[in-house]
Amino acid sequence: MRFDPEPSMRVSSMLLRHVALPVVALALACFGVWGALALFFRAGGWQEGRVVLAAAFGLVTLAAVRGVLTLRWREIAPALVLFPLVFLWWEGIAPSNHRDWVADVSRLPTVRLDGERAVVENVRNFKWTSDTQADPHWETRAYDLDALESVDLLASYWAGETIAHTFLSFGFSDGRRLAWSAELRRSAGQTYKTLESLFKLSELIIVAGDERDVIGVRANAREEDVRLYRLRLPKEMARKLFLSYAQEANELAERPRWYNTLTNNCTTTIFELARMLDPGAHYDWRVLLPGHFPQYAYDRGALDASAPFEVLQARSHISGLAKAADFSSSVAFSQGIRVSR
Repeated sequence: MRFDPEPSMRVSSMLLRHVALPVVALALACFGVWGALALFFRAGGWQEGRVVLAAAFGLVTLAAVRGVLTLRWREIAPALVLFPLVFLWWEGIAPSNHRDWVADVSRLPTVRLDGERAVVENVRNFKWTSDTQADPHWETRAYDLDALESVDLLASYWAGETIAHTFLSFGFSDGRRLAWSAELRRSAGQTYKTLESLFKLSELIIVAGDERDVIGVRANAREEDVRLYRLRLPKEMARKLFLSYAQEANELAERPRWYNTLTNNCTTTIFELARMLDPGAHYDWRVLLPGHFPQYAYDRGALDASAPFEVLQARSHISGLAKAADFSSSVAFSQGIRVSR
């Protein structure tokens, strides 16, 4: 007489083989891919050595995945040792504010409040002669928060409609403006690489800059398509947003953080700050693809709703105006790129 296991045991066995084990195997595979890339991009030594480490980690991962699916536990054992070691190594890679930085991100801005005056140290006001060369100027500026009148969203495009750098510019009643731009802080000899920036390649910096610098270099030297949108924000909300950037800059000066292409970049920084003002704000695919962030802002009611977004977008292009603007003063330049608004 054959023994027929209880139905519940049969169901449990099926769930284990057809659901639980594949899920575990998939998790191991994902960690394995991440670990191999992390070792390749961030392990020390020469490139050939990093390739060997990444390949060995990949082989251990494949063995572990097969071991889980076939219940060969000996094949899983190396991964049980190696995976925690790689994770602990990764957690030990700490960001720093002390590296050989390139000139335009060599100084971190900080903000000191004196009543209603915000005193900003290390405002960048470079005079760019090419994409990589500039006459450096760092300034200390004071802004009256009671005189804060406007906030503009800027998006600079260089590779189609999906990829863009987004940042904010705050306008005051005396005509002066201060741009806050979250960027990758590059060390000497380093270039931006999208995939590598997922693996603790560079720290994050919040640049406080003159519009002639942060807009001028993108429109003129880099030939990017810079677009400007006026945000609809009450004065008190604009003030809170400015102070949020100030707080973020001060925190980065004390505790550096890594830049990450997906989770900690120019647009996600704007979004996190905006969410402080609007608790109902939610993540959206247009946050991950910053070229579409202006459309997201429009849908959230942060832009002029009296016209369709396509109309605002057509009016937003300012690169031509930036090239023709008067660079003799900050106020003149800022007025020149807004003549059609």
